[in-house]
Amino acid sequence: MDQTYVGHTLFQSVPFEKEMLTSRLVMAPMTRMFSPGGIPGENVAHYYRKRAENGIGLIITEGTAINHPAAVQSPDIPRFYGEDALNGWAHVVHEVHEAGGKIIPQLWHVGAARKAGSEPNVEAPPVSPSGFTLKGKSNEKIKALTKQEVLDMIDRYAEAAANAKRIGFDGIELHGAHGYLIDQFFWERTNKRNDEYGGNIGERTQFAADIVRACRKEVGPDFPIVLRFSQWKGTDYEAKLANNSNELEQLLSPLVEAGVDIFHCSTRRIWEPEFKDEDLSLNLAGWTKRITKKPTIAVGSVGINRAYLSNQDNADRTIVDKLAMIDEKIEAGDYDYVAVGRALLADPEWAIKLKNGQLDRVTHYTKESENYLI
Repeated sequence: MDQTYVGHTLFQSVPFEKEMLTSRLVMAPMTRMFSPGGIPGENVAHYYRKRAENGIGLIITEGTAINHPAAVQSPDIPRFYGEDALNGWAHVVHEVHEAGGKIIPQLWHVGAARKAGSEPNVEAPPVSPSGFTLKGKSNEKIKALTKQEVLDMIDRYAEAAANAKRIGFDGIELHGAHGYLIDQFFWERTNKRNDEYGGNIGERTQFAADIVRACRKEVGPDFPIVLRFSQWKGTDYEAKLANNSNELEQLLSPLVEAGVDIFHCSTRRIWEPEFKDEDLSLNLAGWTKRITKKPTIAVGSVGINRAYLSNQDNADRTIVDKLAMIDEKIEAGDYDYVAVGRALLADPEWAIKLKNGQLDRVTHYTKESENYLI
């Protein structure tokens, strides 16, 4: 079977707000825990530069901790506060820019996904909207955020956004997916609040919307704010924030009004329709763009032959088949950018090999790829 990619849309130069990307390909954020003490070092700068100089238009960093003691669950996850960590990130930015790429940090708080007693701050309890686990159960080890703590958390995101602009990043991404803190406010299973940060599907967006507004105040009108969101959660792959396009519109409209520039729509399989009883040609990114009229990033098992956490091979849907479908969707205006994760983890030259018709030379992803430093 011919495994040569003959499309062209992925390697078009494309706007990223007022800047231009050299391609539509985005490096998806992937947690690696290679930053001892939370400080990204030379190895991290080299890792991102290699992807930028090999055809990736936009790099989204691995999740990086905002300035809150319970933001993450490992001392080796990079921080986005403290001059030592920020100086490390400034060097990363320099390397990526020198290679011709653009880069944005993913600002992260894991909320109730963090286990009590986790490093780097073992004394800090996990926090969440209502003190519930991701299974929807009350847990005394998880602290429900007070109203003042919610407001303080919003300030911590805004502080990180200001730092991102100060040290030269090209925008920011807010991690609002996969059952982490912002997503816990979106989700009815984990948000049982009775103040303005709880309520129906539209009202549960208030936390994220206030974060976006606070970040916008810090960075000004022309600094891109990307929001990553998902239906699925790390504990429930069948979870739904929105069961149909009407509910999705209720979720997204307040976020558009708050100032989100681009939606990063995380799915496990880019080719799957989002709603089985509605337009089957649209995945989550397609529906999001139709509803919001904002640019979208689509993602989901693009450069691999096995879907995320799937035990079944997708050999009947080859990488080239998926890329051909993606070309059609981009040309149809369903989405604007395509994020690639594990394929780039395994091979920093994946994009340029694809462009040059050398997929047969790609180093394919295996579980061991997660240990790569290149």
